[in-house]
Amino acid sequence: MKVALAGLNHRTAPVEVREQLAFSPGMMPTALASLHHQPGVQEGLILSTCNRVEVTAIMDDGVDAGRVLSRFLADTRNLPFDSIHPHLYVYQDAQAIRHLFRVASSLDSMIVGEPQILGQLKQAYAEARENGVLGSYLDTVLTRAFNVAKRVRTETEIGQSAVSISYAAVELAREIFGSLNRRKVMIIGAGKMSEAAARHLQRAGARDILISNRTHQRAQEVAEMFGGVVVPYEQTLPRLPEIDIVITSSGAPHYILTRESVRRAIEARRNQPIFLIDIAVPRNIDPAVNELEHAFLYDIDDLQRIVNQNLLGRREIAEEAERIVDQEVERLLARLRSRDVTPTIVSLQEQLESVRQEVVARYRPKLGQLTSEQERALDAMTRGIINKIAHGPISEMRRQASEQAAGESTEVVSFVRRMFRLGDR
Repeated sequence: MKVALAGLNHRTAPVEVREQLAFSPGMMPTALASLHHQPGVQEGLILSTCNRVEVTAIMDDGVDAGRVLSRFLADTRNLPFDSIHPHLYVYQDAQAIRHLFRVASSLDSMIVGEPQILGQLKQAYAEARENGVLGSYLDTVLTRAFNVAKRVRTETEIGQSAVSISYAAVELAREIFGSLNRRKVMIIGAGKMSEAAARHLQRAGARDILISNRTHQRAQEVAEMFGGVVVPYEQTLPRLPEIDIVITSSGAPHYILTRESVRRAIEARRNQPIFLIDIAVPRNIDPAVNELEHAFLYDIDDLQRIVNQNLLGRREIAEEAERIVDQEVERLLARLRSRDVTPTIVSLQEQLESVRQEVVARYRPKLGQLTSEQERALDAMTRGIINKIAHGPISEMRRQASEQAAGESTEVVSFVRRMFRLGDR
């Protein structure tokens, strides 16, 4: 048995290829059933996100895993094989396990350290289990991948710095105000950046979120996502004095907030600080606002510098995380190698014990009446002989297994099975 993985991601394929290969949630039961019926596939899992589509399988030895899994991807999505082949990567055994560990730990993500991929992999694991294509071998590999991801997050700071514009904006707000639980937030504009900012604010503890947008319906949609309140667009400036944090992401071609409007708001707030984050292009807030005391204004370039600095820091932390992954790969490989020879060891021990019992039963009547002590001695003597015979082959199988890749058959295992006629594994 061997672990195999085939797929493509944001590094190897453009979005127009990834979207053609992607599996929607409704397709998963049929796709997993089809994967399970591919030649040599014993267990399987499909991971499909906006940045990657990957198939992982436990396969029989001697099967061309790369060809089977690559063809499965093309055929299942009704795509010409030649159209996706240049974008595919194929990994087996140690490489496949290392790749899974890196994916789970967010070391292979577009943004290193982002937490979403672990949840997506756990969802793929649950779907494979629910559809009956996850067995004990793949379960062992994936459970270890989840534990490795937890260890990376616990022992490094890979997920602790802001690496997106909206996340950086919220982190700056926390630096100024500390807890956001009692802070009132107004988001002006209801685009994707505003959605992301609202999501991060909610995770950071903000509960009082106001949404203002020229289109009332869109403002209502965003407000419903996050339990926010819609503020009519014409009420934006009148409500400003009660707001602690303002995030602007509107498509307006002019300044929504001027130096004078912010100055009046600070006056009304009795000089309590107001934090303004302008992530719009073109900008929504007059840069002259930065000249006001008690006003803290950051635009998208300020935030991008923070993001770039944090990304550099994450790359350095990632090196430490890679060392953890390498350690865990070796640990799992050792466990899987032991697992590979265990059935043969158990079969050998059972076979020899069966021979021992058969021979003792045949010759025991010729020994006449024996005391209980003699009976125990006979049993111990014959077991000792069997153990001596088994010791050499078992030790050699374990030694060879420790030097082989997971899933590789060792010569001595094959020899022992033939010698003792143990049959097929």
